[in-house]
Amino acid sequence: MSSTSGTSGTSGKRIVVTGATGNLGTSLLQSLAEDETIDSVLGLARRVPDWTPQKTEWASADVAKEETDLTQHFRGADAVVHLAWQFQPTRDPAATWRTNVLGSVRVFQAVGAAGVPVLVHASSVGAYSPKPKDGAVDESWPTHGWPEAAYCREKAYLERTLDAFEPENPAIRVVRLRPAFMFKQESASEQRRLFAGRFMPGQLARPELLPVVPDVPGLRFQALHTEDAAHACRLALSRTVQGAFNLAAEPPLDAMALAELFHARVMRVPTRAARSALAAAWGLHLVPASPQLFDAMIRLPLMDCSRAQDELGWRPEHTAIEALEELLRGMRRGAGMPTPPLAGSKAA
Repeated sequence: MSSTSGTSGTSGKRIVVTGATGNLGTSLLQSLAEDETIDSVLGLARRVPDWTPQKTEWASADVAKEETDLTQHFRGADAVVHLAWQFQPTRDPAATWRTNVLGSVRVFQAVGAAGVPVLVHASSVGAYSPKPKDGAVDESWPTHGWPEAAYCREKAYLERTLDAFEPENPAIRVVRLRPAFMFKQESASEQRRLFAGRFMPGQLARPELLPVVPDVPGLRFQALHTEDAAHACRLALSRTVQGAFNLAAEPPLDAMALAELFHARVMRVPTRAARSALAAAWGLHLVPASPQLFDAMIRLPLMDCSRAQDELGWRPEHTAIEALEELLRGMRRGAGMPTPPLAGSKAA
């Protein structure tokens, strides 16, 4: 996990971004468009959008398909940023494994075959093993995930894959970004579909309609604005660093913080009761988020982001509360972007 800080100072770079139409991908493309050291960006996605930021060109590519020739897209690139990820269908873990794990392995192999000098991979706080009793964890904390949750299992497996990839490809500088939950207004419709389901009206995101916030023991998580995550990714491209970097904003979000945001009161809810309610809703196909993902969230550690601050020079411009407020505002408005994953929907 060693690194050497510094800026490259070179210009005319070509960057390839997989999963470029998603939450982080769209923010990264906008950030790269403002970077004078970047000459061009190739965005890869299963479905090419109508939206095209400056410096960007698009190509259709599905990392899950064996016949997709990723090497041809990567050849001549100065860096590949791998963001492609499939959250759904959560009820078919074999499908997400094909895209997230096998697809990522194809990306890594193509990076090596094309001789790309830099690989930036979007890992996650979900890759971390269950939290310690006290304190935040740095990047040396084990990354074995929570094995019962497909998302964590897949993120952790890719950490092991990169553990093998790096010594086999010593000429490639590999950066692993491990962000907390990423929110922005434009991701609201997508995240509502992915985690709350189509039956949750957007108007329920109004503070006055949520008089009580459940306080589930152990449920405390971190978040950050997606634009801040994109800025960290841009810094990882420009500075000669390698290894893993935790990314999160302050403060950690718990029942008290959410109650203050919603001007609501806190009601203690036992963990077993909360999980049983979610399992029942999951069984009735009322929510897309599985009870196993709830189990993982209870166990997520808080992350120490000192390394990103010291070696990347990264500081989030938004607080976690501000990021969450943007998401809620977006839910009320049915906000989105003109890309297939982020397509907006009318708030109901």
